[in-house]
Amino acid sequence: MKARYSIGLDYGTNSVRALLVNVANGQEVASAVWNYEHGEAGVILSRDPNLARQHPADYVKGAEVVLRKLVATARKTVRGFEPSHIIGMGVDTTGSTPLPVDERGRPLALDRRFAKNLAAMAWLWKDHTSVAEAEAITQLAREIRPHYLAKCGGTYSSEWFFSKILHCQRTAPEVFNAAHTWVECADWVPAMLTGNEAPGRLKVGVCAAGHKAMFNADWGGYPDAEFLAQLDPKLGALRARLPNTAATIDQPAGRLTAEWARRTGLPEGIPVAVGALDAHLGAVGSGIAPGALVKIIGTSTCDMMVAPADQPLADVPGLCGIVKGSILPGYYGLEAGQSAVGDIFNWFVNYLQPGGPKAGSHEALTRAAARLRPGESGLLALDWNNGNRTVLVDQRLTGLLVGQTLYTTPAEIYRALIEATAFGALTIINRFEEYGLRVERIINCGGIAEKNPLVMQIYADVTGRAMHVSRSAQTCALGAAIAGAVVAGAHPNCETAQRRMTGLKSRVFKPDPEAHAVYRQLYALYKKLHDAFGTRDWQGNLHDVMKQLIVIRDRARGTG
Repeated sequence: MKARYSIGLDYGTNSVRALLVNVANGQEVASAVWNYEHGEAGVILSRDPNLARQHPADYVKGAEVVLRKLVATARKTVRGFEPSHIIGMGVDTTGSTPLPVDERGRPLALDRRFAKNLAAMAWLWKDHTSVAEAEAITQLAREIRPHYLAKCGGTYSSEWFFSKILHCQRTAPEVFNAAHTWVECADWVPAMLTGNEAPGRLKVGVCAAGHKAMFNADWGGYPDAEFLAQLDPKLGALRARLPNTAATIDQPAGRLTAEWARRTGLPEGIPVAVGALDAHLGAVGSGIAPGALVKIIGTSTCDMMVAPADQPLADVPGLCGIVKGSILPGYYGLEAGQSAVGDIFNWFVNYLQPGGPKAGSHEALTRAAARLRPGESGLLALDWNNGNRTVLVDQRLTGLLVGQTLYTTPAEIYRALIEATAFGALTIINRFEEYGLRVERIINCGGIAEKNPLVMQIYADVTGRAMHVSRSAQTCALGAAIAGAVVAGAHPNCETAQRRMTGLKSRVFKPDPEAHAVYRQLYALYKKLHDAFGTRDWQGNLHDVMKQLIVIRDRARGTG
């Protein structure tokens, strides 16, 4: 019996990847990657540090390049492989990454009139130009539609769909007026591959719509026109051009067109699953189930959990949404996360370049940081260099480093930055459990989980919990391939597909009790800084923070 395969097409911040997976056992038999051509490492920037856009031409070319390369690689490396053995495909992308499209569903950036207009590009997930608009949406919802906010953590974010669209209307009305509607990248790519870009034919995924655009079937889908019109009449008018239904990843967005079959070498007519956000399909590819927290660790993090949809579930403040069916059909999907993790480490290495290119590389700093004991640096940092996604939901917060002396070393700072992200991760775990979602197991995935054992050990020591790592190094693409396998009929549902196609690495990072005891002391100080700088209602005194760091430092060094 010939092996059958599905494809996961994974659109990240800097590149697009295709992964070919055996649907019977999850074996990853071939992959291909293409770096986006536009901007800096695929991101179009400006003098405004909050702006981050992408050119949709990269999405189109990227699909063609990696899919053709994938087929060619599989022909060379997989014995007996034929493209006809590919039975389905799934797609994940970053998000919220909306793009303005015309009445045919074609991105405005592909129109010569808007080819260089930044507002006509895809508004990348990390674009934070819409802080004022997010505040306006949050304030209005608190006044007249509080139930909208209850399902997205109590605060609407500048990273999300309607904030960005409203900012476009306020700052680039020529683009807003030219757009027939706006589409998430996660929905547009499957529509492109299946010839269903035109409004009315395009299928919206509940993943992006629910977590980023306040979509909920209980109130008729997206926010109502009256609410949106109070923000801006043209935003209210846009509501009529948004669909009223959304689908889960076990549903097809359509079938691969003859044109795309010709361009890629794939079989015409294979089903393409409804798209979803990369982190959510990363959770699927990591084997998420009730009780498991999946941490997708990269430039930022997303922390995902699921809970049965037929059981009561509390509204959890500070989350990036509680959405039925957004990760696994039949379950509530819950998303939290940190706005920067790998980006913080990259900032230190690439922007500050401590010690020069050799002594200041990630590898060199990691080796030096690993020789330090918990608390030995005397440093404490806040992990807000790109704002706070969870639990404060405030993109105007910034980073902080406390405890520096004239003898502080780059390795000490590097370790303090790692520890800060671990403290932020613990804050998210505590928030889940505070509202009745017990975290029984933590599964990590992404480049940092794969490549940096020090980070995993510090996370274990800070949280006091074992850190598991997904078997796959490409969990987002694997999750997309699982969706492709399900819509192709290889498995009856996502849970069955997960059991056959996912797994964990044998190495488990277990907490060291002595290290955990020190980190409990440091976390108490972190939480004091967190509440002092991040909340309005904190009443306290920071007088002891620096002094306590010195006490902990001297004890760790044996000089106290």
